[in-house]
Amino acid sequence: MKGFFVGLQFLTRLKIVNQTEWKVEDFGASVTYFPLVGLVIGAFMWAFYSLAYSYIPVSLLMLMLVIFEFLFTGGLHADGFMDTCDGLFSGRDQERKLEIMKDSRVGSNGVVGFVFLTLLKWQLLVNLPIHVVPLVLVSMPLLSRYTMVISIQKFPYARPEGIGKIFADNAPKYALPVATLLALLPILCYEWLYVYLFVIALLVNLIINSYVTKHLGGTTGDTYGFVCELSEIFIILGAIIVSVI
Repeated sequence: MKGFFVGLQFLTRLKIVNQTEWKVEDFGASVTYFPLVGLVIGAFMWAFYSLAYSYIPVSLLMLMLVIFEFLFTGGLHADGFMDTCDGLFSGRDQERKLEIMKDSRVGSNGVVGFVFLTLLKWQLLVNLPIHVVPLVLVSMPLLSRYTMVISIQKFPYARPEGIGKIFADNAPKYALPVATLLALLPILCYEWLYVYLFVIALLVNLIINSYVTKHLGGTTGDTYGFVCELSEIFIILGAIIVSVI
């Protein structure tokens, strides 16, 4: 289970394992458990919502949840989202796009993209029917982290090195099948509605990663976060749509 704890510490602010003991194999092993890490994030979000729902207006509470997730994960995926926006939509050639994404400074595309992402996530959560809030708060981080496993194992890496490359090169071959089983476990509780959200996450991943690979020549650690964040948006949107049909 060391892989799980390494993944939990890498993808969140929880400090459980001594970071000096990490090996590249540990990073690879952690990929299998990304859905479980997402489940932990979702459990904390659901607990926060449950404790505060009776005391805080829904609009403010949902904004607080967006901020809570950002702080709980250390803004890791949001940072990747902004870097990807800067490079992917820069209008430059492939090599220059990758160079822009490596720049630690955030450009205008990244800032605008992050603002729109945050506002959209907030308003979508506000408009969620109350009976699907528990499902969305749990499945949104779970499935979005599952999409990262697909990104890592099913799409080529665009750079010869990088943190994302460590995950891609050292993830075991069984990571995706096991992660898929873990990601499907909530079906036991939510049945068809969760299957619907699972399919949405899968399609969003395949479409966005195909687009990213076409324009960047592959994926990067930043694009993992990009796909993760956009998957959450479409999962919430999908839950709203199916609730009103």
